[in-house]
Amino acid sequence: MTNPGTEFIPFALPSIGREEEEAVLRVLRSGWLTTGKETQAFEAEFASKVGSTCALALNSATAGLHLSLEALGIGPGDTVVTSPYTFTATAEVVRYLGAELVFSDISPGGFNIDPRILRETLRAAEKNGHRLKALIPVHIGGEACGMTELQSIAGEFGLAIVEDAAHAFPVRSDDGRWTGTSGDTGVYSFYATKTITTGEGGMVVTDNDKIAERIRTMRLHGIDRSIWDRYTSDRAQWAYSVVEAGYKYNMTDLAAALGRVQLEKAETFLARRKEIAAAYTEAFREMPELDTPRTSGDHAWHLYILKVSRDSRISRDNLIESLRRRGIGTSVHYIPLHLMPYYRDRYAFSPGDFPNAMDAYSRCLSLPIYPGMDDAQVDRVIQAVKNGCKAE
Repeated sequence: MTNPGTEFIPFALPSIGREEEEAVLRVLRSGWLTTGKETQAFEAEFASKVGSTCALALNSATAGLHLSLEALGIGPGDTVVTSPYTFTATAEVVRYLGAELVFSDISPGGFNIDPRILRETLRAAEKNGHRLKALIPVHIGGEACGMTELQSIAGEFGLAIVEDAAHAFPVRSDDGRWTGTSGDTGVYSFYATKTITTGEGGMVVTDNDKIAERIRTMRLHGIDRSIWDRYTSDRAQWAYSVVEAGYKYNMTDLAAALGRVQLEKAETFLARRKEIAAAYTEAFREMPELDTPRTSGDHAWHLYILKVSRDSRISRDNLIESLRRRGIGTSVHYIPLHLMPYYRDRYAFSPGDFPNAMDAYSRCLSLPIYPGMDDAQVDRVIQAVKNGCKAE
């Protein structure tokens, strides 16, 4: 139980203001709610922001990952490589297409896929007869992967790259490009907890016209005309052709209106997240019970992932419970996918198959970090963590 009169600090909270409310009301009053000119404007603005030729708005990042792989021709008999240290969406889309997965471990002490281990994993997969087709690097928590080396490895093995940048907007990779723009496609999430939000939603960016056209068709039932075109052009509104068996993955104008305002605030949001992260790191840096995040590149701070040190007097789970009692929400990112029954059973994984992922999972917890937190709330979280680390 929290102390009487102490407000609970949730793990995550979207930052929504009057501007977002007015944008959504404008769309509600317009008479056009589904995919239309608002979505088109959001796509154009997002593409301009990240310097990509094309941005395609969707109803989730999961849809973006799925359509990216589909547009690359991934199917049965193919293998896609990614990290086990991610949300299931990264891996499940591979199975949607009947392709197989190979997991490669994360870096010791970090959270992103390890290039040295990746090269070894790919060599072993080739020897075992896998038809390797694509790599999905995941920018965990908002920390940019080292895309320069990953691009080199992908080139060596002939792999397409689909960047899972769900956590990583708006920051740059070590090659100077915005995260999500170094591969064949990049996929962003606008889920309610992300760095900018549309409630539910996602975006794919690409500089490949063929991939863009395929995704554009497949995101709305495989129809050759968008709904906006059908209702606003001089051609017959009712006339269209179904050219593929597509999906229902389009974004609504209601969501896009919210996203456009959030996009304008993205840099301000990022600045506040960086302030909170810096405050946490400074407060916990000298505490032997804790390991603060090690960052080697740019970071969006979607997540602040703290680790309990290996020789700490407390366990991760006990610290989480202590914070809950003190009115602080937390989460764990992530339970590695090779522990999940579906992947464990299908691929006969054992817990020790990915030791770096297991080490990170066993010690990590994510603290509240969102732009709406004030300094007093940040201080409360810091004090609660310090108190929770004391022997009880």
